[in-house]
Amino acid sequence: MDATAQRRELRQRLADQRRALTAPARIAAAQGLRRSLEQLPEYLTDSRVAGYWASHGELPLNLVIPPLATRGQQFLLPVIGTDKHLRFAPWQSGEEVQPNRYGIPEPVAPRELLEPFQLDLVLVPLLGFDRRGHRLGHGGGYYDRSFAFLNKQVRPTEPLLVGIAYDFQELATVNKEPWDVALDFIATDRELIDCNPEIHA
Repeated sequence: MDATAQRRELRQRLADQRRALTAPARIAAAQGLRRSLEQLPEYLTDSRVAGYWASHGELPLNLVIPPLATRGQQFLLPVIGTDKHLRFAPWQSGEEVQPNRYGIPEPVAPRELLEPFQLDLVLVPLLGFDRRGHRLGHGGGYYDRSFAFLNKQVRPTEPLLVGIAYDFQELATVNKEPWDVALDFIATDRELIDCNPEIHA
């Protein structure tokens, strides 16, 4: 089996495992995720925090988003542009959304769209990860294209990229492609993983 087929099979297995979770397991995971993110100072202080609308079994951010508004931070959701790049729209609980071409809700008629470099912290969805910050995405390449500018910079910098995952999505190693953009941290329902401990020591 070639590498592409292996990645496809791995994506399918992880996606199935994620979708099979029970509602109580998801609720517990959402609580664990909030505890993990509270160990990250940037989550508590950064002005512009982008996330995602959980779909296809992704770890929900429903307990992570409300505290941001309480602290005066802005939350943003990704919007897919015609150029296959992501831009980010401010969104508050209760504001209208509509499904994009993948069935993922996006803000309707956003007031403004921010470029990726204007963000402070990005909570990145994923299917699989390793502890070095390599991520197995859904295969569309949207995040890698949108944050490619970070590969030319000394990391960590802004925006800080934090992968969001269930503990069981950890892999021994994810083969890195030249265009992949590494994560700075990974927050799971069990722990906060520093992908560059030697830098933050």
